[in-house]
Amino acid sequence: MNADDLRAALTAMLSGEMEAPDIVKALVQIEAEGVGAEQLTAGVAVMREHMRRVVVPEGAVDIVGTGGTGLKLLSISTATAFVVAGAGVPVAKHGNRGASSPTGTADTLSELGVNIGMSPERAAAAVSDVGMGFLFAPTYHPAMRHVGPARKQIGTRTIFNRLGPLSNPASVTHMLVGSAEAHLVRPMAEALKANGVTSAMVVHGQDGMDEITTTGPTTVAHLKDGTITEFEIVPETFGLSSVPLSALAGGAPERNAAALDALLNGELSPYREIVRLNTAATLTIAGKVTDVAEGLEMAAKSIDTGNAKTILSRLVEFSHG
Repeated sequence: MNADDLRAALTAMLSGEMEAPDIVKALVQIEAEGVGAEQLTAGVAVMREHMRRVVVPEGAVDIVGTGGTGLKLLSISTATAFVVAGAGVPVAKHGNRGASSPTGTADTLSELGVNIGMSPERAAAAVSDVGMGFLFAPTYHPAMRHVGPARKQIGTRTIFNRLGPLSNPASVTHMLVGSAEAHLVRPMAEALKANGVTSAMVVHGQDGMDEITTTGPTTVAHLKDGTITEFEIVPETFGLSSVPLSALAGGAPERNAAALDALLNGELSPYREIVRLNTAATLTIAGKVTDVAEGLEMAAKSIDTGNAKTILSRLVEFSHG
């Protein structure tokens, strides 16, 4: 399906003009034919046309993944968001409940005491006043209700799993995006570029993770100054040890929330190291540091000074205001 046809199909779906059986048929067709940069670019544009927008400070970042990895891991992007905010970069964290795992960002934050149902106005204010706000996807993408039953019927990944993370309601221009699919790393970076993002990394851990991993290499497409470059990140390059995937195993929201709280309280663990690495990359994207090595130091400082934990405490309080 070419970009124009896909744009027309998605527009019909999200405006409620397409019946559920036809939505199923179209989504299955799109999946069978595969998507590339052109389709993702058109799809993100349609998502943004139908989303509820908020305004946040310039330079705010998002750290988000597609999910759908099937790996039951600790909450890496969520923890990274607090550490990035603790380092002084505002975060507009877009997220949802778990898809293929029991625990998504929304589940972990809710368990930590954050009111994930805060109004868009309150969430945007949190980015400015606290340094981090949470944008709960269903609140900002109400048109997705039209495709919910069809997606549930299909039961497997559809194009919307890729489009959601690329469609931040605050239209942030700086992003760290994790992809569960290696072949979409560059196309997703192309789609971000075409939709106004100026500085980003799209990453895929070669262990299947939609984060920068510390179990081995990570494939990266880096958007900077209008150019996309591709390379690999290996933890040893930055003095970090590779760990087995089991060292990062998570589970229910209670477990992931407890681990995140322990991390912010200074616990030394493989979890801390993977969060430091993802934080360092995000700080580089934001222009806060010049390289990952400097970012790793700043990440440690954000945790060890208590700044990151303060962001959590303030977000919990602010979200209930």
